[in-house]
Amino acid sequence: MTTAERPHRVPPLVEQFKHGLDAPICLTWEWTYACNLACEHCLSSSGRRDPDELTTEEIKSVIDELARMQVFYVNVGGGEPTVRPDFWELLDHAVSRRVGVKFSTNGLRITPERARRLAATDYVDVQISLDGATREVNDAVRGPGSYDMARRAMDNLAAAGVQGFKISVVMTRHNVDQLDEFKAMADSHGAQLRITRLRPSGRGADVWDELHPTAEQQLRIYHWLLEHGDHVLTGDSFFHLNALGSSPLPGLNLCGAGRVVCLIDPVGDVYACPFAIHDVFKAGNVRAAGFGPVWRGSSLFAELRTPSSGGACTACPAFDACQGGCMAAKFFTGLPLDGPDPECVKGRGQELLATVDQDSVPRATQDHSRRGGRRGVLLGLPAVRAPQRPCDESPLADLP
Repeated sequence: MTTAERPHRVPPLVEQFKHGLDAPICLTWEWTYACNLACEHCLSSSGRRDPDELTTEEIKSVIDELARMQVFYVNVGGGEPTVRPDFWELLDHAVSRRVGVKFSTNGLRITPERARRLAATDYVDVQISLDGATREVNDAVRGPGSYDMARRAMDNLAAAGVQGFKISVVMTRHNVDQLDEFKAMADSHGAQLRITRLRPSGRGADVWDELHPTAEQQLRIYHWLLEHGDHVLTGDSFFHLNALGSSPLPGLNLCGAGRVVCLIDPVGDVYACPFAIHDVFKAGNVRAAGFGPVWRGSSLFAELRTPSSGGACTACPAFDACQGGCMAAKFFTGLPLDGPDPECVKGRGQELLATVDQDSVPRATQDHSRRGGRRGVLLGLPAVRAPQRPCDESPLADLP
């Protein structure tokens, strides 16, 4: 057979992803930093609203652009996105443009009435954040009352007939033992469990040493996902665990930062990764020329889409399985981006961490945490200008 006669071989999907796509498969979009909670591990350090956040019309304009680019869906988060007074208006606009929305919420505004409305709406998926299968474990991380609020929202969604909503859990050393309970909770509500990895991003950097699962617990997560992974969502959270065995976990075995995913923050800044909110990973701003020019023309994204050397990790026989791990986890623990993941299952990340000067470890360049932490819900603004809307000060101001 001549070269011309040979059938064209389409590169494996992961290989195509490495070089980037014309549009992201999905993107994470934080609509506000305002939040009624102050979770210990919040990757965006949310709490207070930023006075410069995108307006209703600016968000609608970007939604229109995403529709033209044929972006499959957006992961809307925050902060707590439902505290924006225009949240439901923006949701309706996305649906009208057939841009799918998966929004993450702590359950604050998922009333029976809102749940019935969501049950009748296409292109929308709801994700309830819960980090403990018991009140004690959850509220220690997410704050008093957050467990009951999330469970109430789940009950309302189930009663309204919302099928397949997500229960999203960040894995910590305090809830790994509850994986079966989380799965049973999801099954009993007609929901789907989604587990994600704790990253040392935002406020998560402050509790990383205390909360990230131990090596023994990582092994348990791996084996639990091998057994249940076909029915549990993970995204690209746990591909670093593939080095533990010959059976790969379900999900994307690749860091998709700047290739197939990215983040738009509340003020329109575009970052390569939802877990890497730092100027080093900022690619541009949608206010300048829209999202498309940033996605297609950013020099940062171009660099991320070129083959990387993999550094010392390429000498490891497990490199093809774990791809060197998570970029954000490495960056915010002070490890080189072409080095091992801090949770490398071969122990190489832990060895290298021992040599890191902790005073030089990068910190997130955005912090909207409320002064005083969990005490109260008032979201005080910087004194640069007077609030224009009640919710600039309190996310609960416009609730009935």
